[in-house]
Amino acid sequence: MSEALIEWLPDQPVDFRQRCASVDKSDGERGDSLRALASYALDSNGLHRLARSVTAAIQSNSVKPLTPLRLGLISNGTTELLIPTLIGSAARYGIALSVAAAPFGVTAQAAFEANSDILAAKPDVVLMALDYRAFFADHILDDTHAVSHVDAAIDLIASIAQAFATACRASIIVQTIAAPPERMFGSFDRRQPGSLAWLVANFNARLCSEVAGPGVSVLDVESLAATVGMHAWYDRRQWMTARLPFAPRAMPLYGEHVARLVGAMRGKSRKVLVLDLDNTLWGGIVGDDGMDGLRLGQGEPVGEAFLDLQRAALALKQRGILLAICSKNEEAVARLAVREHSEMVLREHDFAAMQINWNDKASNLEAISDYLSLGLDTFVFFDDNPVEREQVRSALPQVCVPELPKDPAGYARILLTSGFFESIAFSNEDRSRAQHYATNAKRQSLLANSRDLSSFLNSLEMSATFIDGGTAGWQRFAQLINKSNQFHLTVRRYTEAEVLAMAADPSTLTLQVALSDRFGNNGMISAIICRPLDGDWEIDTWVMSCRVLNRQVEAAVLNEVVRRAAAAGIRRLRGVYRATARNQMVAGHYEKLGFKLEASNPEEARWVLDVAEFAPLANFIRTAPHAVTLTTDA
Repeated sequence: MSEALIEWLPDQPVDFRQRCASVDKSDGERGDSLRALASYALDSNGLHRLARSVTAAIQSNSVKPLTPLRLGLISNGTTELLIPTLIGSAARYGIALSVAAAPFGVTAQAAFEANSDILAAKPDVVLMALDYRAFFADHILDDTHAVSHVDAAIDLIASIAQAFATACRASIIVQTIAAPPERMFGSFDRRQPGSLAWLVANFNARLCSEVAGPGVSVLDVESLAATVGMHAWYDRRQWMTARLPFAPRAMPLYGEHVARLVGAMRGKSRKVLVLDLDNTLWGGIVGDDGMDGLRLGQGEPVGEAFLDLQRAALALKQRGILLAICSKNEEAVARLAVREHSEMVLREHDFAAMQINWNDKASNLEAISDYLSLGLDTFVFFDDNPVEREQVRSALPQVCVPELPKDPAGYARILLTSGFFESIAFSNEDRSRAQHYATNAKRQSLLANSRDLSSFLNSLEMSATFIDGGTAGWQRFAQLINKSNQFHLTVRRYTEAEVLAMAADPSTLTLQVALSDRFGNNGMISAIICRPLDGDWEIDTWVMSCRVLNRQVEAAVLNEVVRRAAAAGIRRLRGVYRATARNQMVAGHYEKLGFKLEASNPEEARWVLDVAEFAPLANFIRTAPHAVTLTTDA
């Protein structure tokens, strides 16, 4: 049942166990191989086998480039079968997961008792996997005290979440709850205060409005159970005999949804949707059928299916996903159809990049990656042709390539249910991302027509704004830290709760940098964290968006950090560079800015800058007044 619902992944290979065994015996880092094994629609047995391989790799410290993450798990049901499912599914999203679970039935105690197993494990994320029985187990119809029953349930879950966040600064995942399918009043149940359906509906609404927020994300189990079907989700016999909160067959799907949410917390969500044209965005082959012969638009089922996909893609663009085209076609013919076909929902201006030629798809995806300055591990490639899909999977395993059904009526469903673009927040920066990349193209055109780089930078009329402290902008701040890979000096990742705690700490500098120019506002493009260290500041984190590279932002930022350091009586700035496969572009960052090398080894270099001896670095960026308060999410 559940494997069919993960229909966007290729089928589990028949030799899966042998592949796992081969990885177990391999020398060196196993992360890429483990993630490749997780990329199939695995059943429960496959996930359990993969979980053993992941756990063995964690124990041997050989999971790179997977990101280690500790998950705390509390549930009012048994979790023995669930834990391997979570571990195996997390590898699909680049996470090497270890799980510390509270004993059966232990929920509040795990948060409030200082010596609990979960708190001792120091989890990065805590999953509160509680269903309706945790709150309304002894339910009887009581319309007089219906509201107070919901009050008590919300107060309990909020207090547990707050206790975990305070004790270990973990991000929290809470769940909506699914009401069982049985109804006392039939369709009137939701209208009758005190009925179980009424209690659940009110609990879920208040969970999302009152409990969810900074550091607390919601896993929508109610929607997930509805997708499966409530009768299939709940298995009363399994609950009565083994206290399994939902049917074992649904566990792979549940694990997938937990994993994609945890992945989003660690910046693993995808940013770019690359679309084929022929028989993907429209029906037919434009080079053979001509623009008028394409099947697209209302009035016939096939044309409406492609229209449905285009609307879904446009909706993704409006929430910040970049769109691109990768098609084997005559460019002029294909562009004309995109530009002038009367039923096209997507037009040329909706695409951040286009590669329309006769080159192989993998090469074109690499060209798009270079053009956008975004890694291929942020890409999803959507193509109806199974041969093209397999070629890209083989050549570029870091690109997500969903399986598509033969009937295009299912394309939009696959696109929106696959979880590649999972999000834990939605900021103004997300909303404006596509526009940022469009205006960046104008900057590149200006650069091409400038006499030299200095003339170009001066003509941009750039202005930087520095914001520190407070909680405004925390979503984008955490997003930059967790999603940036190339311009990230230490590649340290922090949860939203940790970001908020650092922002509230007067001894720690948490600096946000926003940049605008004559083409528009770039939004928050850099984040810096400086921690006190023996009278100095250590630059714990310095990240920057790749779309503002080579514009002297680093010089302007350092000038501001040194100014604040001097005002705080700081003697020296200490910079750390930790080498990864993705951040080689900033290997010489501190040297270029005038820091002196203090110590180095193949994995880490430490640099130091004397604040008193520092002379401000020249740049073409004007700075706004220093006392700035950010009132909206950047």
